[in-house]
Amino acid sequence: MAKTKEPTIIKKYANRRLYNTGTSTYVTLEDLADMVKAEEDFVVFDAKTGEEITRPVLTQIIFEQENKGTTLMPIAFLRQMIRFYGDSMQNLVPSYLQFSIESLTREQEKFRDQLNSSFVTSPFEAIDEQVRRNTEMFERAMRMFLPFAGAAAPDAPVPKPKAEEKPAEATELDRLKKQMEDMQKLLDTIVKKDG
Repeated sequence: MAKTKEPTIIKKYANRRLYNTGTSTYVTLEDLADMVKAEEDFVVFDAKTGEEITRPVLTQIIFEQENKGTTLMPIAFLRQMIRFYGDSMQNLVPSYLQFSIESLTREQEKFRDQLNSSFVTSPFEAIDEQVRRNTEMFERAMRMFLPFAGAAAPDAPVPKPKAEEKPAEATELDRLKKQMEDMQKLLDTIVKKDG
């Protein structure tokens, strides 16, 4: 299938059939998975309501792949993701995951070379290093949004107000930092368990 600048419109009908308006053919979830792998962008709409349902359809594709035995997400990761729903970290998780996957995608060729290198004793050492770099970059990016961060050097620690001067935003910020550290520890644990 040819790549286009505009996303292909896919319509999902009540009988669960998917219709590709670009090719005027019915398609399957497997066909949509192939489109994703070919980097062909598409948007899925409910044919009756006109509501965009791309996210649930992509999630369904992942579900189908996981059921086929092609597992990418460890159970501990899935459990932690469920725990984030309704948590104060819920709004931060999508940005963190998108940032991490984009970084992994950019570095994938170098990452493959590291995995094939005789210098890497375990493939998870390379993953651990990538997670560490991602976390550092994400933390630097987050510092740009913190109060007083603009006055500090990019790699300098963000000054903390004295205990008696600590505003409510700083308390929330400290709690979010703690949750980010906990998330990093969890990711490190997952990497070590799978290694």
